[in-house]
Amino acid sequence: MFQSKNIEILVGIFVAAGLGALFVLAMKVSNLSAFSDEGGYPLIARFDNIGGLKVRAPVTMAGVRIGRVEQIGFDNKTFEAVVTLNISHQYDQLPKDTSASIFTSGLLGEQYVALEAGGEMDNMQANDHFIITQSALVLEELIGQFLFKTAEGGGSE
Repeated sequence: MFQSKNIEILVGIFVAAGLGALFVLAMKVSNLSAFSDEGGYPLIARFDNIGGLKVRAPVTMAGVRIGRVEQIGFDNKTFEAVVTLNISHQYDQLPKDTSASIFTSGLLGEQYVALEAGGEMDNMQANDHFIITQSALVLEELIGQFLFKTAEGGGSE
């Protein structure tokens, strides 16, 4: 009797540890692991196409996460996506001519915003706009262009 109680307790501990591990994994996958964003300052980027970019997607520079996507909106006048980036205060030395591009991590991974520093001496301030942006490459559009060119090339012989 005493031995079966010990086994039940060990199984319970094992199940609780497994549920805890699943919770941590779910937080990592959903980008909610950094509950305490220490604030930051907003920068605004306009893109023709953001693909599958989502709020809380990472913002990186040289592969290092320096912020997150804070908000995504749409401008009815220019028909562009307006993306607000929240950059950590410790990275407040971004040159004014820094460019923003949307990339995909891996072939089918999540999309993120990558920043590339320019050479200007003045730094970006809160609510500044990126002058140079590059929209997301949409895999379906690339496949469509490839198929169209292949069909077009096949009929010319």
